[in-house]
Amino acid sequence: MLHVSPFRRILVIALSGIGDTLIATPLIHELRVQFPEAEIDALVFWPGSRQILEGNPHLNTVHQHDFLSSSKRSTLGFLTALRRRKYDLSLNVHTLGRREYRYVARAISARRRLSHSYENQGWFDRWLVTDQIPQDYSVHSVVNNNRLLGLLGIKPQLPSHSYELYLSSDEEAFAEQFIQTESLEGQRLLGVHVGSGGTKNLALRRWPLDHYQRLFREAQLRIPGLHILLFGGPEEQAAHEQLARAIPNGLHLPRTPTLRKAAALVKRCDAFLSVDTVFMHLAAAVRVPRQLVIETPTVNPPILPLRNDWTLIPNPAVGGRNLDFYRYDGRPISGSREQIETIMRSVTVEMVLETLMKSMTGV
Repeated sequence: MLHVSPFRRILVIALSGIGDTLIATPLIHELRVQFPEAEIDALVFWPGSRQILEGNPHLNTVHQHDFLSSSKRSTLGFLTALRRRKYDLSLNVHTLGRREYRYVARAISARRRLSHSYENQGWFDRWLVTDQIPQDYSVHSVVNNNRLLGLLGIKPQLPSHSYELYLSSDEEAFAEQFIQTESLEGQRLLGVHVGSGGTKNLALRRWPLDHYQRLFREAQLRIPGLHILLFGGPEEQAAHEQLARAIPNGLHLPRTPTLRKAAALVKRCDAFLSVDTVFMHLAAAVRVPRQLVIETPTVNPPILPLRNDWTLIPNPAVGGRNLDFYRYDGRPISGSREQIETIMRSVTVEMVLETLMKSMTGV
C-alpha cells in the first residue's frame, strides 16, 4: 500500500560529487513510488550532476548552482528562490558530510530536513536539520540513503535498487557512430579513466601515468586486437596527450561533448579500468561486462560499484585501513602528497596486467 503523506514538495539535495548524484537515483525512484503525486526536485552543484539527472522520469525539476564560483549575492538569490517554493521535505543524500551542505538545507528551510549524522557534527546541527540518522560505513550509500526513509516511518518499496541513467537515442547513436568511424566493430575495447577528481587532494589518488603507459604497451602485446579508449574531461587532456605520444597505435581519445555521450560510449566497451571516480559509477550504471577498479585510500563500502560482478585490484599499502585515510567529514585524504603518491605506486603494473588478462582473455 502506498504511503499517504503530507509531502507535496520534496527536494533531494545532492551537492557533492557527480558519482554521488548517480548513487542518489535509487532514492529518487523510491520517493516517486512512495509519493506519486508529489513534486520531486533535485539540487546539484556540478553541471555533470545535472546531466546525470537529465531525462529522469521521477523528477520534476533539477536545480543546479555552483556555490563556489558564484557570488554571494547570486547564491543568496538562488537559495531565496528555492526557499519560496516552500518544500515540505528535503533530504541530504549520503555522503554530504560537510556542514556547509546542512547550511544549504537550513537556508532552503523545508519543513522536514533529513540528513545523516557525521563525525564533524555537534549540537548546532540540530538547528540545521530536523531529523538525522547515523551513517554506516559498512554498507553502500544506496542503503544509507534508503535508511533516511525510516525517519519518515516508511520502508523501501522497490524490490531492488540500481543506478538509473536514462540515455537518449541520440546519445546511443553518438556511440555507434564513433565505433563505426574508428572501425572498432568486433574489436576488443578497454575503456580507461586515468583521472580521479579535482576537489580537495583527491587528484593524488590517481594511478601513476607511467604505470598506465607500461600497462597499455604490455596489454597490447598480450591481448590481440586490443583498442584502448581514454575517457575524461579537460583535466585529463594533458595526460591523454602524453599517453597518445607514447602509444601511437590502438589508443583512442574520443571527444565526448557531454558526460552522457561518454557514458553511451563506455557502454560499448568490453572492459573498463579506473580508480573510484564518477566513471567507475558510470561503468556500473551501463553494465560494462568487465569492470576493474584499482583500490585507493578512499575506497570504502559506501561508494563501491553497485553491482556484484566487478573486480577490485587490492592496494597493498592501504591494507584495509581505508577509514584511517578518508572519511566523509569534509577533510581531504590523510597524508602528505608524497605519502599518497607512494601508496598509489604500490599497485604495480604487473598486478593490474594480470587482472586485466584474466578478465579479458581468461588466461
